Amino acid sequence: MTNRLGRLPDPTLRIATVDGDAMVEEWRHVHNAVVPPAAMSLDEARERCARYRLENAYLGDVLVGCSTVRPPEGEERVATVIARVLPPFRRRGIGTALYASGLAHARVLGAGAVETVVLAANADGLRFAEARGFAERERYVLDGESDEWVDLRLVPHPA
Repeated sequence: MTNRLGRLPDPTLRIATVDGDAMVEEWRHVHNAVVPPAAMSLDEARERCARYRLENAYLGDVLVGCSTVRPPEGEERVATVIARVLPPFRRRGIGTALYASGLAHARVLGAGAVETVVLAANADGLRFAEARGFAERERYVLDGESDEWVDLRLVPHPA
């Protein structure tokens, strides 16, 4: 079975829910490598793990990516799904698999809408989101920072 972009998933790809400090540290490593302006400590990553669903992706035993699913909030029940893949492993279907897993979990949680956030300097991440039907909603710089972020929302397909 091919993914949306016609790539076969790697048969050694494994996605696992983060459980325990070793996996939190792996998740943090990928997060910090992909979005260095938002680098976090181990304690901050542990706190994220308590609030959100975090997953790691592995090719065999090699860590290649991670994801975050923030549960639905507000009247629209907006969930946030973020997939991150280390640069040497991009364009192999790993991000697609992480995103699909995160999206499925968001739907189980009752998401009425799905958003993502991408560091504007991450052209690969923006192309990835747009290729999956996300549309830009807002660009912003956090107070006291200089990096630009992009919020995107998944555009529903017509019924």
